[in-house]
Amino acid sequence: MQQFSNNRDGLPLSKFELMLKTNSVYFFDSNEFEEIILFYVENGKFSLAKKALQLGLSQHPTSVALKLIEVELLILDDKLELAEKILDQLQDIEPSNDEIYIQKATIYSKKGNHFKAVEALQTALIFTEDEAEILSMIGMEYLFLDDFDTARFNFAKSLDIEYENYSSLYNVIYCYDMLEQHNEAVVYLIKYVDKEPYSEIAWHQLGRQYFIINKYQKALEAFEYSILIDDNFIGAHLEKAKVLEELGRYEEAIDFYNKTMELDTPTSFAYLRIGKCFEKLNEPQKAIDFYNKTVNEDPLLDKGWLALTEIYIKNKNFHKALFYIKKALSIDEENNLYWHNFAKINLNLNLFEEASRAYYKCIGLQDDRLEVFIALADVLHFLGEFNEAIQVLLDAREKYEEDAEITYRLAGLHFLIQKDSEGFFFLEKSLKNDFEYQSVIKKMFPTIFARKEVSYLVQKYNSLL
Repeated sequence: MQQFSNNRDGLPLSKFELMLKTNSVYFFDSNEFEEIILFYVENGKFSLAKKALQLGLSQHPTSVALKLIEVELLILDDKLELAEKILDQLQDIEPSNDEIYIQKATIYSKKGNHFKAVEALQTALIFTEDEAEILSMIGMEYLFLDDFDTARFNFAKSLDIEYENYSSLYNVIYCYDMLEQHNEAVVYLIKYVDKEPYSEIAWHQLGRQYFIINKYQKALEAFEYSILIDDNFIGAHLEKAKVLEELGRYEEAIDFYNKTMELDTPTSFAYLRIGKCFEKLNEPQKAIDFYNKTVNEDPLLDKGWLALTEIYIKNKNFHKALFYIKKALSIDEENNLYWHNFAKINLNLNLFEEASRAYYKCIGLQDDRLEVFIALADVLHFLGEFNEAIQVLLDAREKYEEDAEITYRLAGLHFLIQKDSEGFFFLEKSLKNDFEYQSVIKKMFPTIFARKEVSYLVQKYNSLL
């Protein structure tokens, strides 16, 4: 759109602003009013845009173009009924004006009536000179309806008309992604680059699809083509680094992550990935240095704190690990993985009550893995909370039924609280289902397995094997 200076040189904007300051009334043709209003809208000066519109309509009350701008402003103000009324009037005057149907579609879409919006846009398609734009808009309406296949079809038709419309290209690939049709996306993109071999965007998208389907060498080649076309394309450098990392070429991956930071400002993501590469190269101190850069760059990136946590767990520095996992939990306290790490760290620090609290939190967050129930039951057993441990195992049994890890523990715990009948009930089930596992449980309940009647029952089932 035309840009205006404000130097009193006779341009419409200067003339209009002078008019406002002097309270004079100047005449403008309708096209000049359109330019003035659109300038104010694009610069967010809506009150001035409305003043210009009001004056424009007073001088040109029959201007359809100005009425359409009025409709746009009403839609922005969410005055949809009034906007629709004006559009109905304009349709009687100019039934072949595509902009009328486009604005009607906008209103239908805002009301959530996406099928009606599509109908209006299909009418606009009959009269428009910009078919690509209308087809793209139809595609967007089908996206709202989660009809990704029809959306993709319309974006692709738009792209056939306007081949360098990268917005439509991105949307075509987005639809393939949502449909999980990655092989189909590859086929589409190969055809695209055959026609547009110098499109760095298309090569980049092709590389992404190859990466998703684990064709890393082909992904690498695609990203290299993208970089060859545009050496400053940060996205291609970043994706190439990810592929090199996946291929175990960590030194090269580090070089390309560094390249992204040379092209633009450093990012926490690049720092984090470089840290991961150094960790894979068995250079823990360098990894820690980059993880620290990660959290300094973005203190709210919980993955950075998690990386520090896990490397200190590996190094058995549990005090530091505890400090960092608390940082991660302060950002996302609904993450099962963080609570699981918190529990593991506290176990190693002999902080058993904190560990049990963490495991309870995991279960509360729907982490119903067997290992979580077992770990919690074992901690409660150690703390002497036998009844509570039994309840945890009974809860686990609802999902895992006769799993030996559960039933053997239930047997031992029931013996500990002197409920021998329940103890023998679960012990028999356990011996029948998995006799070998009793050797593991003996270490947890040595006094129980030393009892004559328990020893006799074990021998009995041993003789049956």
